[in-house]
Amino acid sequence: MRQEDESEGIEVAWEDQQRISAFSKYNTRLSSIQDELKKLQEEKELYDDLEMELELADEKEPVPYQLASTFFHLTPPQALRQLSLERRTLQKDIRRLEKRRDECVDGMKGLKIELYAKFGNQINLETDPKDD
Repeated sequence: MRQEDESEGIEVAWEDQQRISAFSKYNTRLSSIQDELKKLQEEKELYDDLEMELELADEKEPVPYQLASTFFHLTPPQALRQLSLERRTLQKDIRRLEKRRDECVDGMKGLKIELYAKFGNQINLETDPKDD
Protein backbone atom coordinates (compact mmCIF):
# COMPACT_ATOMS: atom_id res chain seq x y z
CA MET A 1 0.00 0.00 0.00
CA ARG A 2 2.74 2.47 -0.96
CA GLN A 3 2.55 5.33 -3.39
CA GLU A 4 5.49 6.78 -5.26
CA ASP A 5 6.00 10.54 -5.24
CA GLU A 6 6.84 11.16 -8.89
CA SER A 7 8.82 14.38 -8.39
CA GLU A 8 11.47 13.08 -5.96
CA GLY A 9 10.86 9.36 -5.75
CA ILE A 10 9.90 9.55 -2.07
CA GLU A 11 7.68 6.68 -1.05
CA VAL A 12 4.57 7.63 0.90
CA ALA A 13 4.00 4.80 3.33
CA TRP A 14 0.71 4.01 4.97
CA GLU A 15 2.12 5.35 8.25
CA ASP A 16 2.95 8.63 6.51
CA GLN A 17 -0.60 8.88 5.22
CA GLN A 18 -1.84 8.32 8.76
CA ARG A 19 0.41 11.11 10.05
CA ILE A 20 -0.77 13.49 7.32
CA SER A 21 -4.37 12.63 8.14
CA ALA A 22 -3.75 13.18 11.86
CA PHE A 23 -2.16 16.57 11.09
CA SER A 24 -5.21 17.54 9.04
CA LYS A 25 -7.55 16.52 11.85
CA TYR A 26 -5.52 18.52 14.38
CA ASN A 27 -5.58 21.51 12.04
CA THR A 28 -9.37 21.33 11.61
CA ARG A 29 -9.88 20.90 15.35
CA LEU A 30 -7.51 23.80 16.07
CA SER A 31 -9.43 26.11 13.74
CA SER A 32 -12.72 25.21 15.41
CA ILE A 33 -11.26 25.69 18.90
CA GLN A 34 -9.79 29.06 17.96
CA ASP A 35 -13.15 30.25 16.59
CA GLU A 36 -14.92 29.18 19.77
CA LEU A 37 -12.18 30.68 21.93
CA LYS A 38 -12.47 34.00 20.12
CA LYS A 39 -16.23 34.08 20.79
CA LEU A 40 -15.72 33.34 24.48
CA GLN A 41 -13.03 35.99 24.81
CA GLU A 42 -15.33 38.55 23.18
CA GLU A 43 -18.06 37.51 25.60
CA LYS A 44 -15.62 37.96 28.50
CA GLU A 45 -14.88 41.49 27.30
CA LEU A 46 -18.61 42.21 27.32
CA TYR A 47 -18.82 40.88 30.88
CA ASP A 48 -15.92 43.15 31.88
CA ASP A 49 -17.69 46.17 30.36
CA LEU A 50 -20.95 45.22 32.05
CA GLU A 51 -19.20 44.88 35.39
CA MET A 52 -17.85 48.42 35.09
CA GLU A 53 -21.32 49.73 34.22
CA LEU A 54 -22.89 47.93 37.18
CA GLU A 55 -20.28 49.30 39.57
CA LEU A 56 -21.22 52.82 38.47
CA ALA A 57 -24.98 52.23 38.67
CA ASP A 58 -27.18 53.52 41.50
CA GLU A 59 -27.43 50.70 44.06
CA LYS A 60 -31.11 51.37 44.70
CA GLU A 61 -32.16 51.39 41.05
CA PRO A 62 -32.96 47.88 39.77
CA VAL A 63 -31.38 46.81 36.51
CA PRO A 64 -32.73 44.23 34.05
CA TYR A 65 -30.66 41.06 34.07
CA GLN A 66 -31.21 38.33 31.50
CA LEU A 67 -31.00 34.65 32.37
CA ALA A 68 -31.71 32.48 29.36
CA SER A 69 -34.77 34.10 27.75
CA THR A 70 -36.11 35.74 30.91
CA PHE A 71 -35.32 39.16 32.35
CA PHE A 72 -35.17 39.77 36.09
CA HIS A 73 -34.89 43.08 37.88
CA LEU A 74 -31.96 42.93 40.27
CA THR A 75 -30.12 45.52 42.27
CA PRO A 76 -26.62 46.24 40.91
CA PRO A 77 -24.94 44.29 43.77
CA GLN A 78 -27.16 41.27 43.03
CA ALA A 79 -26.44 41.58 39.32
CA LEU A 80 -22.70 41.79 40.05
CA ARG A 81 -22.85 38.57 42.09
CA GLN A 82 -24.72 36.79 39.30
CA LEU A 83 -22.30 38.17 36.72
CA SER A 84 -19.39 36.94 38.82
CA LEU A 85 -20.80 33.39 38.77
CA GLU A 86 -21.26 33.50 35.02
CA ARG A 87 -17.74 34.89 34.52
CA ARG A 88 -16.23 32.04 36.53
CA THR A 89 -17.98 29.53 34.30
CA LEU A 90 -16.84 31.42 31.22
CA GLN A 91 -13.24 31.54 32.47
CA LYS A 92 -13.29 27.77 33.07
CA ASP A 93 -14.52 27.27 29.51
CA ILE A 94 -11.76 29.54 28.19
CA ARG A 95 -9.08 27.64 30.14
CA ARG A 96 -10.47 24.31 28.91
CA LEU A 97 -10.33 25.50 25.29
CA GLU A 98 -6.84 26.96 25.73
CA LYS A 99 -5.67 23.57 27.01
CA ARG A 100 -7.24 21.80 24.01
CA ARG A 101 -5.69 24.39 21.67
CA ASP A 102 -2.25 23.79 23.21
CA GLU A 103 -2.68 20.01 22.85
CA CYS A 104 -3.48 20.45 19.15
CA VAL A 105 -0.50 22.75 18.60
CA ASP A 106 1.83 20.30 20.37
CA GLY A 107 0.49 17.37 18.33
CA MET A 108 0.90 19.32 15.10
CA LYS A 109 4.48 20.31 15.99
CA GLY A 110 5.45 16.68 16.53
CA LEU A 111 3.88 15.59 13.27
CA LYS A 112 5.51 18.47 11.38
CA ILE A 113 8.94 17.40 12.62
CA GLU A 114 8.38 13.80 11.51
CA LEU A 115 6.86 14.65 8.14
CA TYR A 116 9.31 17.40 7.20
CA ALA A 117 12.18 15.09 8.18
CA LYS A 118 10.99 12.58 5.61
CA PHE A 119 9.49 14.76 2.88
CA GLY A 120 11.35 18.07 3.23
CA ASN A 121 9.89 20.76 1.01
CA GLN A 122 7.80 18.20 -0.89
CA ILE A 123 5.05 18.65 1.70
CA ASN A 124 3.42 21.84 2.94
CA LEU A 125 2.17 21.71 6.51
CA GLU A 126 2.05 25.45 7.11
CA THR A 127 -1.24 26.66 8.51
CA ASP A 128 -3.13 29.88 7.94
CA PRO A 129 -1.30 32.78 9.68
CA LYS A 130 -4.46 33.69 11.58
CA ASP A 131 -4.26 30.26 13.26
CA ASP A 132 -0.85 30.90 14.83
